[in-house]
Amino acid sequence: MRSRLTTYIFIGMLLGIAVGYLCSITWPDPQTAKEIAGYIALISDVFLRLIKMIIAPLVFSTLVVGIAHLGDTASVGRVGGKALLWFVGASLCSLLLGLVMVNILRPGDNLNLPLPDAGASTNLKAASLSLKEFVIHLVPKSPVEAMANNEILQIVVFSVFFGVALAAIGEKGKPLAVGIECLADVMLKITGYVMNFAPVAVFAAIAATITTQGIGVIVTYAKFMLEFYFSLAMLWCLLVLAGFFLVGGGGIRRLLDLIKEPFVLAFSTASSEAAYPKTLANLERFGVPNRITSFVLPMGYSFNLDGSMMYCTFAVMFIAQAYNIPLSLGQQLTMLLLLMVTSKGMAGVPRASLVVISATLATFHIPEAGLLLIIGIDQFLDMGRSATNVLGNSVATVAVAKWEGQLATTDQRLDRDVNPLPEPAE
Repeated sequence: MRSRLTTYIFIGMLLGIAVGYLCSITWPDPQTAKEIAGYIALISDVFLRLIKMIIAPLVFSTLVVGIAHLGDTASVGRVGGKALLWFVGASLCSLLLGLVMVNILRPGDNLNLPLPDAGASTNLKAASLSLKEFVIHLVPKSPVEAMANNEILQIVVFSVFFGVALAAIGEKGKPLAVGIECLADVMLKITGYVMNFAPVAVFAAIAATITTQGIGVIVTYAKFMLEFYFSLAMLWCLLVLAGFFLVGGGGIRRLLDLIKEPFVLAFSTASSEAAYPKTLANLERFGVPNRITSFVLPMGYSFNLDGSMMYCTFAVMFIAQAYNIPLSLGQQLTMLLLLMVTSKGMAGVPRASLVVISATLATFHIPEAGLLLIIGIDQFLDMGRSATNVLGNSVATVAVAKWEGQLATTDQRLDRDVNPLPEPAE
């Protein structure tokens, strides 16, 4: 199904280019072209509203379930604390690297896009970016109000409190935890339904853009993709360097060799979840005990999405640059901290980055319609993000095992090569 969706998205892109080009040469008058594009864009506008529809219940259910599953024993707390420490450090590095690279490369400059309406393009007021206002805004007056207004940061704060309390009451909370997990499953299913509409939305978004901007806008997509993958390559180098300091040159070469297959699988399917069983088995073969991999790796899939987080900063800044909306250093650092929180607990959600980016754009008064600039190429960017997530979580799991003193020695790893662990059943 995923491969068919990829094909349909690609077909939608091609059809959008063709229809947009025909419209641009048929109606060369800018005003007429804008009117035609407005009708075409109705489809993509509906898609944007569908994404907004799922934000609140999706964030709440997935984050609460993730926290509730952490448990409260001493060993789980110790391992979880070390894992979260690595996740926070890796997340900050990913977000910061994305921010630095997008400011250096500036892929959104010179797009010549029409300016948004005054209301949509109003810059964030300085008062609302003060530390006092930011801290006060963290806490919702009402969780219902926060969900009704899609205040994603407030939803996250409430979800953290709820998840911790749910885990603390133990057995009595299990029925509720099961119910919320069912809600998460339902929301994931709804998200899948929404994303099935993506090919049509991609068609409309590209057709509307090319109708008003001409075929030359395709060059912008190519530039953005190349610069994003170059930035991802920089992140890969940092992760490999961290692995080198953890396990040495021979160890990191062996780790890269073992995770090569799940890395390629995640890239080709645009899903890091598809690579999970193989990653788990190969990390154990590398020398990480099962009790570490079975706990840290699932946590990483919720809290350590390195590639996705880099993409969030890259994409938000790209859209701001495209609409010529300058963001000060303080605003960019605030955005980084916001993404640090809102990007958690979204494991297994198709196109989760689009949901997070949409919420971030609204927070900083950047036109949310700018999301349409990247929908058409999101599938191809998702391939790189998913593969990066596999690499990042593999290095994180090895790091925690090393800190716990549970990582196998070189001799033990050689023994596992001779007597390999059985792979999980398909």
